[in-house]
Amino acid sequence: MSWTKDYFTSTIGRKFLMSITGLFLVFFLIEHLAGNLLLLLGDHGLTFNAYSDTMANNPIIRIVEIILFLSLIIHPVQALILTQRNRGARKTGYAVSKAGETSSWASRNMGILGSILFVFLVLHIANFFVSARFGDLGIDANGNKDIYTKVVDSFSMAWYSLFYIFCFLALGFHLIHGILSGFKTLGLSHKKYLPVVKSIGIILTVLFTIGFISIPAYFLINMII
Repeated sequence: MSWTKDYFTSTIGRKFLMSITGLFLVFFLIEHLAGNLLLLLGDHGLTFNAYSDTMANNPIIRIVEIILFLSLIIHPVQALILTQRNRGARKTGYAVSKAGETSSWASRNMGILGSILFVFLVLHIANFFVSARFGDLGIDANGNKDIYTKVVDSFSMAWYSLFYIFCFLALGFHLIHGILSGFKTLGLSHKKYLPVVKSIGIILTVLFTIGFISIPAYFLINMII
């Protein structure tokens, strides 16, 4: 087992773990966005509440939740360790920095973007996941927990909706570099596949950003008008 430990504590192994967990989180975002868009159906949340109830009581989903929470821990931890290693490797700075010429703004600020997203996740889990799973919420017309009303009440506060919109923009910048970087780490960096990977990353980033922003924006606009 020593080779396994050596691999996953090496720089290559940690990059692999960060890529695998990051790409898993991307796939989770696809499902999460699809479910959250049910909030916009205009049926007072009945479909969304039914979906949420199904997800909460599905044993397969409960297993996926464990993987999700492990990924949410492993991904930032590996990122922090790799960042510290990179800083330690730079014994002297460059006389003239040309980082902007060889890398994107998102790639140079992944640490800042990741920190914003980590704070967002903590607040998001505390406000929605914990409330939905363990909170004393009301019951809708179909007998399901009325998570929809919790969402409406939260996003009816202007500062809360604007905070979410800001965090989703940060998510977009994080993804546009992270998706490409993850696929490269897994070996999909050949010039034949790289344009396709870049296109997939851009398309997913745009869809995620617009999709997630549309939810707080919808409730914020409804509150204003």
